[in-house]
Order: sequence, then C-alpha cells, then structure tokens
Amino acid sequence: MAAELFGTFVLVLGGCGTAIFGHVGFLGVSLAFGLTVVAMAYGVGHISGAHLNPAVSMGVFVSGRMSAKDMLAYWCAQIVGAVLAAAVLFGIAKSAGMTIGTFAANGYGDFFGAADVAGGYLQANVWGALAIEAVLTFVFLMVILGVTDGKHANGKFAGLAIGLTLTLIHLISIPLTNTSVNPARSISQAIFSENTLALPQLWVFIVAPLVGAALAGVCYNCIAGNCKK
Repeated sequence: MAAELFGTFVLVLGGCGTAIFGHVGFLGVSLAFGLTVVAMAYGVGHISGAHLNPAVSMGVFVSGRMSAKDMLAYWCAQIVGAVLAAAVLFGIAKSAGMTIGTFAANGYGDFFGAADVAGGYLQANVWGALAIEAVLTFVFLMVILGVTDGKHANGKFAGLAIGLTLTLIHLISIPLTNTSVNPARSISQAIFSENTLALPQLWVFIVAPLVGAALAGVCYNCIAGNCKK
C-alpha cells in the first residue's frame, strides 16, 4: 500500500506538475506522464506492481490477478497518494502567487473555454469524452495485461512499454479531455481546481476509465486463451 501511495504521488507530482508549471506543450506533458510511469514501474513495481491507477487495479482484478479486497485497498492508497501530490502542487502554486484556475483537472466541452479552444483544444461533448476515455483506458490495460502476463510475455521491458503507451494516450486525448485514464489523478486535481465544471464533470473520468479497464480484463483473457468456459 505504501508503494502504491508513493508511486501515485510521484505520478501526479510529475505529470500534473509538468502540466501546471512546465509550459512545455502537449508533447512535454505527455512525456512527463510516461516517464513517471517508467520510473515508478522500475522503482516500486517489484513491490506492488506499480498500478498507480484505480483503472489498472480494476483491469487486473477482472482478469483474475488480484482479489477484490486488494483492489479496494489499492484504490484507497492511490487516491490518497494522488490527493497528497495535488495538495503539494496547490501549495507551491499558491506560494508562487500563481492563479490556480483549472489546475490540471479533466473536463470536456465548455470546461476548456473559448480562449483555450482557440489555443488548440477541441470541445468534445459528454459522449465523446466517455468514449475516448473508455477506449484509451481499454488500450492501456490491454498493453499492461499483455506485457505483465507471466505465462506469455517477457516482462523485462514492461515498464518502458507501459510508459510509452501512456505517452501516446496523452498525445491523443489532451486536446479533448486533458487526458485522465486514471480516476485517482482526476479526483486529486478536481478537488483543488477553481474551474466550476471540474467537480460536476468528474464522474466521467471515474466511470469511463473503470469501464474501459474492466472490458480489457475480460477481452485480454479471451485473446490470451484464458477465458473461463
């Protein structure tokens, strides 16, 4: 649990911190999320598996690789770690005299505002946001379950493959939803965001990733020949 808390703390600190302070564009933020996952996969993966994400734990549970009790414990640790990191980022931003604004929260449609749309964001509606978050989480979990499959895969480069996949996912969807695929990351940022739509729209970034992950857990087992008859 400590490894999951710490790993998720670093993920939010590195990824969301880059989005808030970095001024590095979509590519830089995408790389930041991918690199933090790579770092934590090799840093604490041997202790907890480095899920760092309730959706990952959901997919692992549905695929039969962990118990419901352990999944719920992981969720608690991940959310606490994410919120602690968001609190640190909030405190740093306040101490620097920054306007908190949207923070690094997730949203869709009017969440971004006209000025941001002009700067490169697309105003997806709620169905589009649900679809992109569910589909990308599905893809993410299919990769994770594949590269960590002890029966069929060489896991030596699993952390790198997972981190690169998360980078790709961010490149696709930052302009649409600010990219979640991780309920803990979304919850932590919505709590501190000053965007009035952050909390009302939060449900999308909890439901869609969990649904996509659960579907991946079922589909991966079928593709790998592990379906229960």
